[in-house]
Amino acid sequence: MVKRNKRRPRLRVTGGGRGVVNHVGARLLADVADETGLEAGLSAAMAPTRQRRGGRDRGEVLTDLAVMIADGGVRISDLAVLRDQPELFGSVAPHATAWRALDAVDDAALERIKTARAQARGRVWAAAEAAGRWARPDRLVIDMDGTLVISQSDKEQAAATYKKTYGFFPIVSYLDVTGEGLAVLLRAGNAGSGTAADHITVLDASLAQLPVEPAEVEVVVRTDSAGCSHGLLDACRDRAVRFIVGHPLSVDIASALVSVPARRWQAAITADGSDWRDEGEVAEITDAVNLAGWPEGTRMIARRENPHPGAQLSFTDADGHRFQVCVTDLDDTDIAYLEALYRGRGRAERRICDHKDTGLAKMPSASFAINQAWCQLTLIAHDLLTWNNLLVLDDDLARAEPKQIRYRLMHTAGTIAHTGRRTRLRVAEHWPWADQLITAFDRLHHLPLRI
Repeated sequence: MVKRNKRRPRLRVTGGGRGVVNHVGARLLADVADETGLEAGLSAAMAPTRQRRGGRDRGEVLTDLAVMIADGGVRISDLAVLRDQPELFGSVAPHATAWRALDAVDDAALERIKTARAQARGRVWAAAEAAGRWARPDRLVIDMDGTLVISQSDKEQAAATYKKTYGFFPIVSYLDVTGEGLAVLLRAGNAGSGTAADHITVLDASLAQLPVEPAEVEVVVRTDSAGCSHGLLDACRDRAVRFIVGHPLSVDIASALVSVPARRWQAAITADGSDWRDEGEVAEITDAVNLAGWPEGTRMIARRENPHPGAQLSFTDADGHRFQVCVTDLDDTDIAYLEALYRGRGRAERRICDHKDTGLAKMPSASFAINQAWCQLTLIAHDLLTWNNLLVLDDDLARAEPKQIRYRLMHTAGTIAHTGRRTRLRVAEHWPWADQLITAFDRLHHLPLRI
């Protein structure tokens, strides 16, 4: 017989631990909501819905729900993680009160919530600039895209989707430079992917979230071919917003592409512009296609590449190449840059994955109105994580996905100690990211956020 040495230390498990708390990093997000004025804004937004003076502040309830979602909660009952730790999170509403708060978010309250979000965003940007942590770029790119949200049960307006699943088909938008969530429009699962009116609604909601006007800073809307409609591009022109969107590849365009002289194709560059791409070439084909009816100054940019081995070719993959085209009204002369700018749309797919990991993947209610309110909370949760990165985190933590942030910071353990009139939180001593978490709390409380 081989005597095994136990890999884990032998434990004797007892109760009686005092002052022990978990999810310490989630308190950092609650403090972000407080310091940025977001919680106060939500309280003002929800004040008209209160039916009695002694009732709980519904803005505080929504803030706690958003913190819970950012911390990884996927259902209303997960609010217990905060409520069961009053020494860390204070008084948190019971489930029934949380449901009533969500049910009270009507259309008017929803607009007030959006206004509170925009005001808090302005304070975050100003504080990040004042602290030297961020420089506002000369060009802001808004990514818009649709995504499917699967429903496992029958919910109001859930329907069969174009991928033969069942659920919803919201349109979401993000700011590329920071990753902030700007807007979400919850739609039935059978909604059209290229509905111009829905894209315009999301466009207007996104612009309302920006602390700047398109007349001050160039704003560019970027979408896939679902956004390639006269309605959306005309709306961009009316709002002084530029666009760069994918265009469907028709037979006529494919025929024009194979007629482009070889000398007009030039090497493509990587999405970050740091290097040339050997496998791709780009060219402007505005003069070879009919763009009549599109906004004045619209251009068409094409990219061609050799399909990877084993790729299934389609009828538009002419001359042995795979083609992609986009249209834009940007007047940059660097064609490779414009094509790389469009290809940067792939980052929106990563934002959607993060957003689904922050509450968007599941709608909690059979009520469409409550699910709309939930979608706004997922945007707030997404923003709390993004603002946390922008304001107080550095290096790989500032670029980490929500799951990594939760493991490294949000779900950290600690102890609460009361000394005199001060409550002290001691983070677990040997946790690898303890110093970063302590630094983040210190930075947040010294930022010029309050007005």
